[in-house]
Amino acid sequence: MTTAVAAPFRFFSLRVARTRRLGSSLVRVSFAGEDLRHFFSDGRDQSLSLFLPHPGQPEPAVPFELGDGWWQGWRELPDDVRAVMRSYTLRAMRRDPDEIDIDFVLHTPAGPASAWAARAAAGDRVVLLGPAIADNRAIRFRPPEDTDQVLLWGDESALPALSSILESLPPGQRVRAWIELGDPGNAQDLMTLADAEITWVTAGSSLDAVRAARLPSSAHPYAWIAGESGSVKALRRHFVHERGIDRRRVAFVGYWRRGLTEEQLRERA
Repeated sequence: MTTAVAAPFRFFSLRVARTRRLGSSLVRVSFAGEDLRHFFSDGRDQSLSLFLPHPGQPEPAVPFELGDGWWQGWRELPDDVRAVMRSYTLRAMRRDPDEIDIDFVLHTPAGPASAWAARAAAGDRVVLLGPAIADNRAIRFRPPEDTDQVLLWGDESALPALSSILESLPPGQRVRAWIELGDPGNAQDLMTLADAEITWVTAGSSLDAVRAARLPSSAHPYAWIAGESGSVKALRRHFVHERGIDRRRVAFVGYWRRGLTEEQLRERA
């Protein structure tokens, strides 16, 4: 008997399976857990909410037993008890055994999530709010069927999603991608079957690099932009107003905003 899924998202209790350093300030954390048999996603830029414990806590404090009231219950917990919540994108999902990967940027000075990732070890426990339905609203990359050229831009925070997008594209799909790195040591060999030209740019030079690019003509381009909110806004304006791309064919998401913590962004929202 098949049980219908009541909601597209649910909580998953997970543990760290292993960690791997990807670059000078990038680390991949692989998570496992029996709950992952209920985790489904079409991948690409799948957004997730990760809950982390404070130092000294055996597991993150998330009152998911409150059902729909978990959010209010979580907010009412004391600051030094309430689990740290951060938004990430899914890098990869595997079956047999069920595992998922999330990539972390290690910042200096380190915030709570960066500090957790730097010391993460096998067996550490976390809670994830993620998809129970493969096609869900937390996936933003949705090129129309008639797309004849894909344009991608992301910074280090968007590198996992951008990498997953490149891996998902069919052979021969024309792609132009720009990836902004604050740390050149985080450049990676990206896999794709698409006809892709990938340009790594230094922090702060993205808009000039995109403006200077000579793009082949296309009747139905599609753009995906993700990363720091100010850069995303400027690049979206460029693609719509300077390149003439239909705004309905430009997907954009601000993963962070310069000078603000995620808590401050959440309060403003």
